[in-house]
Amino acid sequence: MKKFGLLLAGGIAAIVLLSNLGSVVGLAISLFILYFVLKKFLQADKLLAKICWGLIGLALLMASAANAPAILAVAAAYILYLVYKNWNKTGSSSVVVEENDPFTNFEKQWSQLNKNY
Repeated sequence: MKKFGLLLAGGIAAIVLLSNLGSVVGLAISLFILYFVLKKFLQADKLLAKICWGLIGLALLMASAANAPAILAVAAAYILYLVYKNWNKTGSSSVVVEENDPFTNFEKQWSQLNKNY
């Protein structure tokens, strides 16, 4: 049942990631160019140059904001990573079972009685 849940979550995450892949590429390109515009803005000495680089940066910032669905794609990629990481992981029980525990023995005897009938 756990594998089915992981498969379902991974499938949904893969569909979300693939459907928003264009937004991820657009966001990456716009942020890459925005980084260089910011560097040019900080290096500019004249006021007119700073205004021009600032306007170009503002336009690129709006282009980056238009690719907001890319955040969903990044979250879906993280979910896919978690599914991949937990696929073959065995669940560790935090319950300590003692051999002299009467309830453990009762469960064993009850299962034996149910097998007989």
